[in-house]
Amino acid sequence: QVQLVESGGGLVQPGGSLRLSCAASRSIFSNMGWYRQAPGEQRERVAVISRGGSTIYADSVKGRFTISRDNTKNTVFLQMNSLRPEDTAVYYCYVNGPDGITYWGQGTQVTVSS
Repeated sequence: QVQLVESGGGLVQPGGSLRLSCAASRSIFSNMGWYRQAPGEQRERVAVISRGGSTIYADSVKGRFTISRDNTKNTVFLQMNSLRPEDTAVYYCYVNGPDGITYWGQGTQVTVSS
């Protein structure tokens, strides 16, 4: 099993920045990433990163969000800049575990509002 602990959400004004973190309880040798879900919307994949550092972003966040990981600390990060009200959502980190199961964090609220 893998436990994930997220941190870093909060309230920010439009144009502001936040950095999310997600620490895994063991080494992850596969992909780590982030999804988000706004009220009344389907869950959307925001970004994913391989162990080697290859990344994929949703079109809606390209150029504004950056995903990274620290394999020595089993942690994935999401740096979010130029935030917009439409980025408001609960953000969930996930990892593809060594047992083939996808594990999810508890979710952290990001609210972009003036």
